[in-house]
Amino acid sequence: MSTKPLPNPETDDLLSNPKVNASCLDFLLIELVPLAQRITDQLHAREQALIDEFRRSKIFNGSKAHDASISSSTTEGAGAAGTKLAATQNATGPVITVTDNTSSVGKDEEAGSIGAASLGQVPSALDDETREAMFWRLDGLGYRVGQGLVERFSINKPRPTTPLDAIKFICKDLWLLIFRKQIDNLKTNHRGVFVLTDNRFQPLSRMSVDRRAGPKAAEDALRRAQTYLYFPCGIIRGALQGLGMDVTISAETTEIPAAIFQIKAKSSKS
Repeated sequence: MSTKPLPNPETDDLLSNPKVNASCLDFLLIELVPLAQRITDQLHAREQALIDEFRRSKIFNGSKAHDASISSSTTEGAGAAGTKLAATQNATGPVITVTDNTSSVGKDEEAGSIGAASLGQVPSALDDETREAMFWRLDGLGYRVGQGLVERFSINKPRPTTPLDAIKFICKDLWLLIFRKQIDNLKTNHRGVFVLTDNRFQPLSRMSVDRRAGPKAAEDALRRAQTYLYFPCGIIRGALQGLGMDVTISAETTEIPAAIFQIKAKSSKS
């Protein structure tokens, strides 16, 4: 007797519905940038915690060695000086101890202030580092997706024989598969440089700009939109790598939701 569950037509139709798949892809593209940022922040926080722990252990071990050297030198001096020096040390011992503690605390405070000053400069450096790591992660994710899509959907198609054929595959087939539309414009200088223009790029189509806030709001919106171009750049790079082209890609948006991708073959001369 078979225990295989009976098929549910409603569920099967829902899972195979292209609108559901398209919506899931849209949500994934929207959440990719925040996800990459959270992962990068967590990795940087973990790295910073390890660095702080190492510094604390180094300071602790150094202070223990310093205290041990002071105690050994004091013991040798007491044995050599005799009873009078020992009595003098006993009389002034608390003062010396307090002075030494005060000076050591002063050094700790000075080190703490230096550390605080350096930490005050860290956030900007860490922000830049985090941003670069996030961009690198998004590009790497797109690269793997592009390679997988080419391996999956170019099996039954003739392999491109020229760089222009490979770029046309990106513009017509791959773009339609991912973003449900083709590239609007393709330009080339026939020397390995290609410019792809999408007048309504899907990941940017739901972004809005508050025009009442002035030109600064538009600049901030363009800056935010720029982060959503690294993943598709990785997709293009991975897909072309799977087709045998080694390229460098840059992307920009001058007006939402348009996006411009410039592809340059590494063996080309502009």
